[in-house]
Amino acid sequence: GSPYQPVIEALGNYPQKKFYNVSKLGGANWLLCFTLDTLPYSIRVLFESSIRNCDGFLVKETDAMNILDWKAKQNNVEVPFCPARVVLQDFTGIPAMVDFAAMREAVRNAGGDPAKVNPACPTDLTVDHSLQIDFSKCAIQNAPNPGGGDSQKPVAKLSPLKAQPRKLPCRGQTGCKGPCSAGDSSRNSGQFSAQIENTPILCPFHLQPVPEPETVLKNQEMEFGRNRERLQFFKWSSKVFKNISIIPPETGMAHQVNLEYLSRVVFEVKDFLYPDSVVGTDSHTTMVNGLGILGWGVGGIETEAVMLGMPVTLTLPEVVGCELTGAASPLATSIDIVLSITKHLRQADVAGKFVEFFGSGVSQLSVADRTTIANMCPEYGAILSFFPVDNVTLKHLKHTGFDKAKLEVMEAYLKAVKLFRNDESSSREPEYSQVVQISLSSIIPYVSGPKRSQDRVAVNNMKSDFQACLNEKAGVKGFQIAVEKQNDIVPVQYEGNEYKLSHGCIVIAAVISCTNNCNPSVMLAAGLLAKKAVEAGLVVKPYIRTSLSPGSGMVTHYLSSSGVLPYLSKLGFEVVGYGCSTCVGNTAPLPEAIRNAIKQGDIIACGVLSGTKNFEGRLCDCVRANYLASPPLVVAYAIAGTVRIDFETEPLGTGFNGKSIYLRDIWPTRRELHTVEEECVISSMFKELKEKMEKGNKRWNLLEAPESTLFPWDLKSTYIRCPSFFDKLAKEPVSPQPIENAHVLLYLGDSVTTDHISPAGSIARSSAAAKYLTSKGLTPREFNSYGARRGNDAVMTRGTFANIKLLNKFIGKPAPKTIHFPSGQTLDVFEAAELYQKEGTPVIILAGKKYGLGSSRDWAAKGPFLLGVRAVLAESYEKVHKSQLIGIGIAPLQFLPGENPSTLGLTGREQFSILFPPELSPGMTLDIKTSTGKVFSVIALFENDMEITLYKYGGSLNFVARRFL
Repeated sequence: GSPYQPVIEALGNYPQKKFYNVSKLGGANWLLCFTLDTLPYSIRVLFESSIRNCDGFLVKETDAMNILDWKAKQNNVEVPFCPARVVLQDFTGIPAMVDFAAMREAVRNAGGDPAKVNPACPTDLTVDHSLQIDFSKCAIQNAPNPGGGDSQKPVAKLSPLKAQPRKLPCRGQTGCKGPCSAGDSSRNSGQFSAQIENTPILCPFHLQPVPEPETVLKNQEMEFGRNRERLQFFKWSSKVFKNISIIPPETGMAHQVNLEYLSRVVFEVKDFLYPDSVVGTDSHTTMVNGLGILGWGVGGIETEAVMLGMPVTLTLPEVVGCELTGAASPLATSIDIVLSITKHLRQADVAGKFVEFFGSGVSQLSVADRTTIANMCPEYGAILSFFPVDNVTLKHLKHTGFDKAKLEVMEAYLKAVKLFRNDESSSREPEYSQVVQISLSSIIPYVSGPKRSQDRVAVNNMKSDFQACLNEKAGVKGFQIAVEKQNDIVPVQYEGNEYKLSHGCIVIAAVISCTNNCNPSVMLAAGLLAKKAVEAGLVVKPYIRTSLSPGSGMVTHYLSSSGVLPYLSKLGFEVVGYGCSTCVGNTAPLPEAIRNAIKQGDIIACGVLSGTKNFEGRLCDCVRANYLASPPLVVAYAIAGTVRIDFETEPLGTGFNGKSIYLRDIWPTRRELHTVEEECVISSMFKELKEKMEKGNKRWNLLEAPESTLFPWDLKSTYIRCPSFFDKLAKEPVSPQPIENAHVLLYLGDSVTTDHISPAGSIARSSAAAKYLTSKGLTPREFNSYGARRGNDAVMTRGTFANIKLLNKFIGKPAPKTIHFPSGQTLDVFEAAELYQKEGTPVIILAGKKYGLGSSRDWAAKGPFLLGVRAVLAESYEKVHKSQLIGIGIAPLQFLPGENPSTLGLTGREQFSILFPPELSPGMTLDIKTSTGKVFSVIALFENDMEITLYKYGGSLNFVARRFL
């Protein structure tokens, strides 16, 4: 009886194509058309999805009308969203698939059919986070990754690092102009002759294939060796679960593959058209918004629910319009633009909002620039940063392999549903909640650090800013080094030569597989700068841990075909593999002599990387200052060897004939970049790589895996274990149980990140997780990383709050420790939680502002749940993490405005009792009583009835599992 009935109609000149014409909802309604024209493009995508998926239960007609009335309803109502697909990466994908396997067990045990447990939403899982840099530069490092495992076979000892690159003659081609500086001739022996199918390396003289660098092959060999159990589980998943595809290792990063291979822009299923959209467990899922595809990162718990056909629920967001004008300086790279926009949007307070770009400056940005900007939106707190499809997008898609007919259908459809942005200045712009104006012409080169990505430093102020950091009190920027020690120099012997380390010396320089590699210009800029540097006679000190970990084979392809890869290699930036590495803490250890010198002199050593994460201690425990920079600046700082340099007045080094070489002498011009980019980044490259990605690689294709409906759990496995989330699976929900006489497990401050809660890097030898693995007969070389062991709840529970930089106010210094009350013992967090559980005592967490900041990580909720945490009491939360807590069954409670533990006089040593009423309501206030007699009120952060329902069922996993009973 509704006047608003969706209209399915044929698409203009393509009558066989059908779609929901949202402009004709309820007939030729001019008021509706006018309203739709004023909606932000991102909200139009939500609206189309609500119309198409309206079933009166999960998505109701009122939801669609609320979205249409966005201007009045923003921030006031919850709306569901059914994405077209899901993207997983393996660190968060493996616990999701383990949960699916465990759900099959639970459904079977409860009398249901386990074969019915399958993803309902198309799901792609990319195995991209298992790469560790065991080997770097041109030689094999005998030292293992800290805490990292080893392959099952012994690795032959090879020659140590050499200062000079080794030559590889071309393989029989005629008219060779000389040897390729791409590797070692010894690789022609059988051990390293295998070709990696999906990552061709080309001779820069003939553009003919040559063998992979030795480092790639050895790192891949180690990756498949140490992760064999996990990979076999993924192979099993690809065989038995319907509607899921597994993209094997060494293909590329999840968000890179999502951008280059999985993105459709417009979905077409049986001639029915609808917009592409995605949610994923990787925080960089937002990258696809640069292509006009609505997508953002959510927790693994919510993702599993979406995979089973449930919508994502979100507060109808404010949409901040970001107007870009002008064009950037020739010296400014995409990273400079990203960091500048990050600063502006942080100041505009866009947390929990959509950002949408418009204005004349948008057309000046390539899709590569747009995806780089969109990729950084988690760093300034926005849900997503959306660039509507326009002519620039279509031109890009044409170059990347979309055929003409498909592009014509795509353009016609997007225009029909008003999702195509007109470049003409006369076209009407949507209405936004607020508008932020940014002039691209004002942007200058920046780096970000030394501890947080939002702390930008102009490159021309870098030297003075680092000096200020030395003087400043220890905190978010300062290191508090005594004035008399700020110019200390520590001599060190390395490979027969003496070097001098001082504050600001660079020991890690990584061009890594996050953010930048979707943008050819910044990667080519690094290569061209390296070429000019080598030709000028500049070198990088051999003790600096340099690496190049591209996002996909495409990057290696265009670096190689442009002729710059040998020059990067000569400076030490040789390809080490494809996947997350340095950015997630998987870097190789520094040479022992360098580590000892840093510790001996208490040196503030630095890392420079072209990624998005630079939390203190993330790269290496002895590297205390970490800066995010564009790829060419990473190379420049590596050559300089220090961050205490003024590029305008001081040379990078001395070249041939003793000539001083400045940065301006080797910085590539925009014209040079444009020429190389046009010649090297071509449509055939994308097409070829897509074909090879579909073939997988030899190691994956030969990997054996079971095909049974239920996974055959190996009780001895330290990688894959059936978790206990479904042990109390019941058919009906129960009323929320009171939390009585709970002790505080941890008393934390502000900005506690998911990295603090559930680290993804190496497993420290003294940690609770290490003790567990040792008890299972593993050596430290076989520990691997927390990220690799996310399929084992025993490891992950012990790794919860095991970050060495965790600052617990009970302890007073960074350490993964806490105090057990009332005994007063100082214990590992896991040991204290285990003791509380044996005593039958519930625990809670006290925290400050922005609890759960950073990358979405489901174990940051699952881990505390298995430690026995019943509630978190904080001043504010990262929205995604708050949702994850509810999704696992932990109550997120918030202090009233203006209140915190200090103002309430809480020490954290009290016991807390929390009584839940039989019927919860969104945003209701609860009373908490302490053992000292104090009573205060908090807000229960349940935003809607669905979150309350999930909490009553014990989390979303149990709620969804019951649908199969």
